[in-house]
Amino acid sequence: MLARFRSNTARMLLILAILLVGGFIHYLWKAEVALSAPWIPDAGARLFAKRPLGVPSANSFIASYKLPLRTRGRNIVDATGRRYKLASVNWYGASDEHFIPGGLDVQHRDVIAKTIRSMGFNSVRLPYADEMVMRNPAIPEHRVSANPDLAGKPALDVFEAVVTALTDAGIAVIVNNHITSATWCCGADPCDAGWANDHLPAALCRVRQTEDDWIAHWETVMERFVDNPYVVGVDLRNEVRGLWGTMTWDRWATAAERCGNRLLKLNPDWLVVVGGTESGNDLTGVTRRPVRLDLDRRVVYSAHVYSWSGWGSREGRYAQRGYASFVASMRRNWAYLVEGNLDPVWVGEFGAPHEPSVGDANYWQNLLRFLKSLDADFGYWAMNPRKPAANAQETYALVEDDWLTLILDYRMRDMAELMQLQTDEL
Repeated sequence: MLARFRSNTARMLLILAILLVGGFIHYLWKAEVALSAPWIPDAGARLFAKRPLGVPSANSFIASYKLPLRTRGRNIVDATGRRYKLASVNWYGASDEHFIPGGLDVQHRDVIAKTIRSMGFNSVRLPYADEMVMRNPAIPEHRVSANPDLAGKPALDVFEAVVTALTDAGIAVIVNNHITSATWCCGADPCDAGWANDHLPAALCRVRQTEDDWIAHWETVMERFVDNPYVVGVDLRNEVRGLWGTMTWDRWATAAERCGNRLLKLNPDWLVVVGGTESGNDLTGVTRRPVRLDLDRRVVYSAHVYSWSGWGSREGRYAQRGYASFVASMRRNWAYLVEGNLDPVWVGEFGAPHEPSVGDANYWQNLLRFLKSLDADFGYWAMNPRKPAANAQETYALVEDDWLTLILDYRMRDMAELMQLQTDEL
């Protein structure tokens, strides 16, 4: 009798546990379905899309500043102490399989640069892959068909030509070492998780480099720009990360100091951008171990914030968080440096689709609300309408496939408002 009672009790507990687990899974499923539902733009976004974009103020562009740039507290400032706020867009491609910035087969580089300026962006983050430097292949004619003077030229020459087009248009450039092997970033491949991979088995990594190689590649790229005053900074490495937190801040900060000091010997006026660990989202280590270079007032920190950031935490991804939880995470990870007037932080990557889900829109609205409250330096990912691999559509694009027609939607509305904060200061 007792045995039967115990058996029935165990069976009931098992059924109860199954029901509880099933209910929790059903709750998570319903929450994901709700987050994945299409978002309907609000009336303001729809109205913005019907109007032409205003002409950006010339005072926000680098030509109106007295160089060189330095840091002062939370701000980047010019030689007179006037704030220079980075309102940037990413233009990728030299970090990918074709080894060159995207769109050169569609529009002349000067046209793309003018389009970027017309949108109000005063600066461009221009990524490259170490493999581009190592191979420096001749670029076939069809990849640069709208720029025939670049056909057959080495990839580094094409990269330089794009930088020159941007700076000739009065747009500041921050060069970014994005990835080791030329491909889309960033996945789980440990060979591309950091600036060096020689600690890994030789057979594991298609493209191998040491820390010395990484620095030498940087020097090869940047020696071309020592006399171009509108190349204002070096973003040392994109989204350093390790498996389950194995990339320590101390290790990265030490490497960043070594590389930054070497580059400042080429040009002492460059800003040195150091991103956070954990895919660019974590700058908490700065409190106890700031990056110190041989020259003062050169360090700018960088954070990346996406809808999927925050995964694995108790509060969940940013797509699903309320504003209070989102802000608490931003302040803990990087915004304390800005709010405490300690150091500049450039939110060098964030983005969302032209046709967002409810979760995308929730993330975007929380982030842009917070960036506006800080009057933050920012860099949108990305300009490109197509990804190099298989010519796949880039859902985060700000232009149509012609690299000329602007996509005026909720994203450009909010970024225009963020840019306007800078204009109001001038």
